[in-house]
Amino acid sequence: MVGNVVANGSWLLPTANTTDCPLAKTRRKEGGVGLNKILIVDDEAGASKFLERFLERKGYDVITSDNGEDALEKVKNEKPDIILLDIRMPGMGGMDVLKETRKISPETMVIIHTGYGDLTSAIDAIRFNANDYVLKPCNFEELHFRVRRCIEKLELQRKIKLYEKILPVCCVCKKIRDDTNMEHGTGKWTAMEVYMSEKANIDVSHTFCPECFKKNFKRDIACSKVL
Repeated sequence: MVGNVVANGSWLLPTANTTDCPLAKTRRKEGGVGLNKILIVDDEAGASKFLERFLERKGYDVITSDNGEDALEKVKNEKPDIILLDIRMPGMGGMDVLKETRKISPETMVIIHTGYGDLTSAIDAIRFNANDYVLKPCNFEELHFRVRRCIEKLELQRKIKLYEKILPVCCVCKKIRDDTNMEHGTGKWTAMEVYMSEKANIDVSHTFCPECFKKNFKRDIACSKVL
C-alpha cells in the first residue's frame, strides 16, 4: 500500500495519499448534497471508526450502526447507497439484516464484511443477494475498490430505470415503441391507439381540438359565415 499506515488490530488505515473517489465527485451538488451514502454496520466500535474516517476522506457520506435493529432503521430513514455489513453481532445478525434490507430497499448495494467467513455464510450471502463478500482483515484500498464497483453497478441500474420510464414516440407518425420484456430499443412500433388499448384498457376516439378544427376547416367556416 502506498503511504504510511496506522495499525489497529487487524485494521490498516492509510494516513497519506488518500484522494476523493471520482464517482463521489460526480455525484456532488451545490452545498455538498449528492455524495454516495455508506452505512457501516459493525459492533466493533474501533474498527468501524477507522473505516468511517477512511471513507470520509475518500469523499463519501458515512453513517454507522453497531447492531442490526438500528441498522434497519437507518436503511429506512437514511436510504444509504451501500451497506458494509458484518455478520456476527449481538441480537439480529448480519444475514437477517441483509434479508430485511432486500425487502425495504432492494436496490441498496450490500457488501458482507466479516472476520468470520466460511462456506455456509458465503452461500447464504449469495442466496440473499449480497453484492459482494469481503473477509477481514482487508486492505482498505481493496475495500474501496469493491465499494466503487458497487457504485458503478448502482449508477447503471438507475440509468436503466430512468430509460425504462421514457416512452419513445415517433415525432412524425406518433407510433409508440413497446420495449416490454425486450431489450431496450428493440421493441415493436405500435399505433398509439393500439398501445393505449392494450396497456391501459383505454378506447381512443378520433376528433379535433378547437385549434386544429379551425386550421383544417378555415375555408368551410368562412363560407358558412358568408352564407
